[in-house]
Amino acid sequence: MSENLQYIRADSEDVGLLSGVMRSIHPIDSKLISEFEKHLFKVEVKKGQILFKENEVCEYMYFIVKGALMGCTSHNGKKITTYISVENEFVSSISGLHGSDYSKEYVVAVEDSALLAMHNNELNRLFAHHFELNYIFRVVLEKYYKDAQQRAHIIRVGNAKERYLYFAKTNPGYLDRLPLELVASLLNIKPSTLLSIKKSFSLHNDQNEELSAYGQKLEVFVNKHQSFRNKDLRLHSLAQGIGISSHRLSIVLNNYFNKSFIDYINHYRINWIKESIANHEIMQNFTLEALAYSAGFSSRSAFYSAFKKLVGMSPVEYAKSLDKEKR
Repeated sequence: MSENLQYIRADSEDVGLLSGVMRSIHPIDSKLISEFEKHLFKVEVKKGQILFKENEVCEYMYFIVKGALMGCTSHNGKKITTYISVENEFVSSISGLHGSDYSKEYVVAVEDSALLAMHNNELNRLFAHHFELNYIFRVVLEKYYKDAQQRAHIIRVGNAKERYLYFAKTNPGYLDRLPLELVASLLNIKPSTLLSIKKSFSLHNDQNEELSAYGQKLEVFVNKHQSFRNKDLRLHSLAQGIGISSHRLSIVLNNYFNKSFIDYINHYRINWIKESIANHEIMQNFTLEALAYSAGFSSRSAFYSAFKKLVGMSPVEYAKSLDKEKR
């Protein structure tokens, strides 16, 4: 153990925090809580400070209240990150779990961290008398094992991009929070490669956010002004209306809506016509062709072609299907 660490008796708030975490897995009785009140400690670990060393017995099971820890080992003089743990996770020696053997890894604080700790002697004693504690730690270890197996698999068979995506998905926010070199070591990727992949995805996300913003702006403008009803509407005039270039609008339509300009506009026109067909009073006073021209179509053939393409039937067939439903 690090000689500079100070273990202080945990208070009732600390015990309540840990017991709440355990209760989320399995109910615990008052006797077990009483044991934790007697034997639970808290300890502060500064960034860069070692919690326990390689080739020594880890005497405690730790719970991270705040901060981040990493497990490391060395091979041929190279430091290898084996795991990263943050808030609400348990940490101890893997190879020497519950003080059973010397640790093959050491654990160091990535950030200033606040931990709760129980000595393995006490923990092992409680395992012998409290079934619920055995069950809770079985669930914790099963989750750790599954996560470790998944991580090992993706590192063995996945390329650098796949490893990045795995880490970003399973550890949201860690890529911005943790040192790049640490994550690169965990994923067995060169830091320069990880940085390049991270930048490319960051740029991609920025572009997606920009497309989304322009897409929403376009929707608001078209709905507010019913631009689609203008027979002379063109890509450049619509772009001018929302304040972007024709080229940018084309990108928004193709990549955000997955539609060409004409398909996007016709989508609005057909929906407007469908709503009109469903209105009995409107259909008493207007023909389908009149609705088509009012919606912005310049010819009967263009209207029929677009309607069948988007709805799967002709306007007449659609009107008859609504009549059948009403009966």
